[in-house]
Amino acid sequence: MARKVLSLLPPLLLAATGLLGLLLLCVPTRDVREPPALKYGIVLDAGSSHTSMFIYKWPADKENDTGIVGQHSSCDVHGGGISSYADNPPGAGQSLVECLDQALQDVPKERHSGTPLYLGATAGMRLLNLTSPEASANVLAAVTQTLTQYPFDFRGARILSGQDEGVFGWVTANYLLENFIKYGWVGRWFRPRKGTLGAMDLGGASTQITFETASPIEDPTSEVQLRLYGQLYRVYTHSFLCYGRDQVLRRLLASALQAHGFHPCWPRGYSTHVLLRDVYESPCTAAQRPQTFNSSARISLSGRSDPALCRGLISQLFNFSSCRFSRCSFNGIFQPPVAGNFIAFSAFFYTVDFLRTVMRLPVATLQQLEAAVVTICNQTWSELLARAPGERARLPDYCAGAMFVQQLLSRGYRFDERTFGGVTFQKKAGDTAVGWALGYMLNLTNLIPADPPGLRKGTDFSSWVVLLLLFAAMLLAAFVLLLRQARSAKSPSVI
Repeated sequence: MARKVLSLLPPLLLAATGLLGLLLLCVPTRDVREPPALKYGIVLDAGSSHTSMFIYKWPADKENDTGIVGQHSSCDVHGGGISSYADNPPGAGQSLVECLDQALQDVPKERHSGTPLYLGATAGMRLLNLTSPEASANVLAAVTQTLTQYPFDFRGARILSGQDEGVFGWVTANYLLENFIKYGWVGRWFRPRKGTLGAMDLGGASTQITFETASPIEDPTSEVQLRLYGQLYRVYTHSFLCYGRDQVLRRLLASALQAHGFHPCWPRGYSTHVLLRDVYESPCTAAQRPQTFNSSARISLSGRSDPALCRGLISQLFNFSSCRFSRCSFNGIFQPPVAGNFIAFSAFFYTVDFLRTVMRLPVATLQQLEAAVVTICNQTWSELLARAPGERARLPDYCAGAMFVQQLLSRGYRFDERTFGGVTFQKKAGDTAVGWALGYMLNLTNLIPADPPGLRKGTDFSSWVVLLLLFAAMLLAAFVLLLRQARSAKSPSVI
């Protein structure tokens, strides 16, 4: 009996060795040392309606990896965007203090001095810079004074162009979803074959569309070429100023006051007093501004719940009559045909999410989206309040916002039923918010190299294949030996 057991040991040991070797090769390697120190970066997204602070983190020894920069924490600044402090610039700087104090706690003290801090202002400040460059400069100077008082590595506060906003949002989305490059489990980098996603951002004062295209880009001002990880990306991008949600609502309000004396997009049963200064102080309503009006006057305005009239008001925002290119989106702006899948975030997400989750309406197709818009625009004030009592301040504008999104996508950007099927409305990728802020920081801190990275860890691929075949051969040999042992045990003994 003991002799039989001993005879089984060699094949069993051979099998165990082969199996263990295969497991070690196939399971991703993990560093058993202490986790690496982290680096941090802070971006203040100074939007038109509010400012958000994002703190990002990544392993200090892996700066050029992909998919490893993640969101550490975030903070929403109380009050309006920094452009709302045009008459009180110091207030813009003071508004950031609470979130900056939080950053002192969220970033380890020993990392403060090495943590880059950026402030990027978007369409709200672009509009202020158009109307009053001096006020814009004063606001930026005030926030700079506040930011330099903190122990971080402050690297400037500046106004992003619409093109920057669009491209950095596209970079953020594709970086987080690992569409540029991915680290394989066999210890090698590879480029995913799924291609990149287009990005659509709807802010408070502007909207951006950005996507990779193989079609000719007839307007060179809308073309951006990026070299990321050794791959050249040719991207179309355009930003429409005054087509952000807040400015669209303001323009609709001006049109409703002048054309109807009531608001067809507001729910029936809702009424409020409108301060004319709030309607006409924006450069986006300059064309609708009466030659003389009392800016301090308040006008009573009520809702009508009229989808057809609401659609008519929103249609007036788009000009399809002239195009000097072979094709345009609207307002004479060139746009190639939309191609591939898209991610729509910011107010795109919040608008469609309200239709899906609060109104419980299907929005998977353009036809369903249009039907959902008609449904919400037929709702009365009491019906909306019954559905979402906690959103009282936003409820009056959901019809107009949804109608605008539907018209922008179908008529403006020219999505049809087929291409709309590739649009995903999303707020985050993993735990990280989708927006321009991460792409902006990745660019300024050189966390995405222009050239493809080499092997960083793991086994050389040819060696890995040889080892895999060797351990597989050991398993096969063990199986053959065990089979022979079993057969010899069954054969009759020779006397």
